[in-house]
Amino acid sequence: MAGHTLTPPAETRWATITAETRRLLVIGLPLMGAQLAQMGMGVVDAVMAGQYGSVDLAGVALGGSLFWPVMMLMMGLVQAVTPTVAQLNGAGKQREIGEVIRQGLWLALSGGLAAAWILNNIGPVYQWMSVDPAAAAISVPYLRMASFGVPALMCFFCLRFLADGMGFTRPALFISLAALTLKVPLNYVLIYGKFGAPEMGGVGAGLAQAVVMWLQLTLILAVVTRRRFRRTGWHSRFSRPDWARIKNLLIIGIPIGATIFAEMGLFSLTTILLGRFGAETVASHNIAMNINGVLFMPALALGMAGTIRIGFRVGAGEIGQARTTAGIAMSTTALVAILGSLVIFLFRHHMVSAYTSEPAVAALSSTLLLFVMFFLLFDALQATGVGTLRGYKDTKVPMYIALFSYWVVGLPLEVILGFGLIGEPMGVYGFWLGLAIGVGTAALLLSTRLWLVSADHEFITRMAARR
Repeated sequence: MAGHTLTPPAETRWATITAETRRLLVIGLPLMGAQLAQMGMGVVDAVMAGQYGSVDLAGVALGGSLFWPVMMLMMGLVQAVTPTVAQLNGAGKQREIGEVIRQGLWLALSGGLAAAWILNNIGPVYQWMSVDPAAAAISVPYLRMASFGVPALMCFFCLRFLADGMGFTRPALFISLAALTLKVPLNYVLIYGKFGAPEMGGVGAGLAQAVVMWLQLTLILAVVTRRRFRRTGWHSRFSRPDWARIKNLLIIGIPIGATIFAEMGLFSLTTILLGRFGAETVASHNIAMNINGVLFMPALALGMAGTIRIGFRVGAGEIGQARTTAGIAMSTTALVAILGSLVIFLFRHHMVSAYTSEPAVAALSSTLLLFVMFFLLFDALQATGVGTLRGYKDTKVPMYIALFSYWVVGLPLEVILGFGLIGEPMGVYGFWLGLAIGVGTAALLLSTRLWLVSADHEFITRMAARR
């Protein structure tokens, strides 16, 4: 008939894209704020321990470099809850969510206890690595104190992922801000021994971290016991561990944890290897990485929002529309990353001046930020790519891509170029070039994987059947 067409009018397509972009941002912006607040707690620990003493700063920094990779590995196991809940929510099967959460809590508690045991027995690792005994004397009890809150943190993550998976991401923001707000006075009291508390130095930051983690669990419990979550029935009855369900969560979660650990491990090892080039190089590298980390947050948030939104649409049977959501998430990420790179180019000297007044460190940091300009786009695309793939419950192949890109491509190139195993040594520039190539490889492969998976209806349907 005249006037009818199989292709929607451009105005309709644009309205659809605009509406979906708005939904992603409504979900993603609170998650971005929550991640920034989480980063803020690490900054608070570093600043306040550093004011107490350089040895305490070294001990806390050393402890954090082990604490967070272990936490993120265990958190990744539990993160399988997000796409599972999102897909069930999209399918209107809220009552099935309850059992997923009960089994997720068993997984979270087990992972938390395992992580606490690791952190309580870290001393021999420091001896094996010949860590400065003075710094280790702070780091070991710091980790021991922090470990008391780890089971609570893992259960917090599970319940937070319940809220996230159902599209309610603002609680994550408010709780993270509350935790950051409490962390400052707690650090002050416990590090410096105020109001009758013992003066614990850097170790006090670990105890403060444990208290904050229990606060986060308390606050999320207050959220997920409200009326809007009651229809899931997650706390209506007790469930024993169900290995079949836990196994399905692990099939999704283990690759997520391994992927996160692979990336964090590469960044941590890069910093360690750069230690051979001196304190100024390490300081400049850390400044560049920190600025990249802040500008990377929108991409991380969009990836998390993609997990939730795509999971919902897959559960609702909107597989074609989920592909549109994935495309919007990746396009928005690219745009935001390009704007971030432009900000770096225009204001890099001002950014660096906020971190250091030492001319040599400032000059090298400003130069490294030119690498960050290109690195940021790759890092952003891989983060959103892996996040959107999680919405389809596709985590195993992304894990292989991460391991290949970071440890087979990136790390060897860093060493070859940085130390001059072939040609002249490029120092820190060689490491950044190798890092950029590794992350760029991940971005390319993950984007290709997303393009293929989002069009594979049979694969998506099969993965969605896993509960």
